[in-house]
Amino acid sequence: MVQFSDVPVVSQVGYIEVNTAFQNDVSPLKVDLIYGTYRLEDGSNYLLPVVKRAENMVVNDTLSHNYLSPTGIEGFTKSACRLLLGDIDQLWKDGKVFGVQCIGGTGALKIGAEFLARHMNCTTVYYPDPSWEMHGTVFSFSGFQNKIKYRYMNRETIEIDFEGLCEDISNAPVDSVVIMHACGHNPTGLDLSKEQWRTIAVIMKERKLIPFFDIAYQGMASGDIEEDTWAVRHFHSEGIEFLCAQSFSKMFTMYNERVGNLTVVQKSGHNIESLKVHFERIIKSLYSSPPNHGARAVFQILSNPELYDEWSSCFKAMAARMIELRKAFRKALEEEGAFRKWNHITDQKGMFILLHLTNKQVEYLRNFHHIYMVNFGRVNVTGLNFTNISYVAKAIIDTLRKNI
Repeated sequence: MVQFSDVPVVSQVGYIEVNTAFQNDVSPLKVDLIYGTYRLEDGSNYLLPVVKRAENMVVNDTLSHNYLSPTGIEGFTKSACRLLLGDIDQLWKDGKVFGVQCIGGTGALKIGAEFLARHMNCTTVYYPDPSWEMHGTVFSFSGFQNKIKYRYMNRETIEIDFEGLCEDISNAPVDSVVIMHACGHNPTGLDLSKEQWRTIAVIMKERKLIPFFDIAYQGMASGDIEEDTWAVRHFHSEGIEFLCAQSFSKMFTMYNERVGNLTVVQKSGHNIESLKVHFERIIKSLYSSPPNHGARAVFQILSNPELYDEWSSCFKAMAARMIELRKAFRKALEEEGAFRKWNHITDQKGMFILLHLTNKQVEYLRNFHHIYMVNFGRVNVTGLNFTNISYVAKAIIDTLRKNI
């Protein structure tokens, strides 16, 4: 008889392990650059005031806690799809665009992966090298037999390896799923140009591949909500069917509410009701129905012009501050010593800076300078502030000088 003690022993997942070490560190110098949550200058997590207003409105308007539909609140999903694609009223009516409320962006990836594996017989997924660590895991747990990384970043130049990217997806088998970060690539912060996106769209159409966009940082890459959806909208304009996992954790500073949406874009809407049933069955088998308050708060903001304008204004200020932090960090590193070029810090976009350090260098920074980041030196931009930037820069240059 198998027992729980027979289960293989595994270590904690990277992020959790590093965060645990940070929490246990008693040094007053310690710096947390791990998770991508927006921090204020004093290092505390920030909750947008407009989100608090919307939450209070939702609580006051809640008359019962009845179950939601498995696919969620239609007003929320339609608003989420509109935020991604622009004017969708006719497309929504025709069934060519619809949304499924999910438990965060990760949940949207999971629901999409289950659908592709079960109902479209997809077995192969391509995702960037490097990429968010859960991409491969989610699709593997959904039964995808082949997980293949396509070249994305040249680790020597810290630039996009576009030639390698194109070569890899050009060799992908028909009906392969290709995961692509729509903006604010995690962890590299390197985004494709519009011309490069046009090339990728052509390859995807010719090879009959299935695009699966992941957008967790809409507006946090360029500072412009619509600009950061350019790639998704271009694929739509080219008549390409695709899925897109949307996360509202970062842009609304609502990390633990797990608000997500899976946008489905298809050429014809004749089978819309059948597709929805498939998604409903998948969701029922996993968690029955989604939670209420987080999605309703987002819906309040997206559907109320006054709240939307307040959110948009605060959101732009957050994005502008991250750009200033990037400039200050690059300047601090350059003033401490050359060793390498640091232009990639201001060239990259979004919530993260990828310093491209070795794991030994990351470990040295942790053990000797009490600076915590994940592998390859991925840094949360807002973990930096104008109090610790100089200290972090000195520590990084010290680490490089020691040639660890």
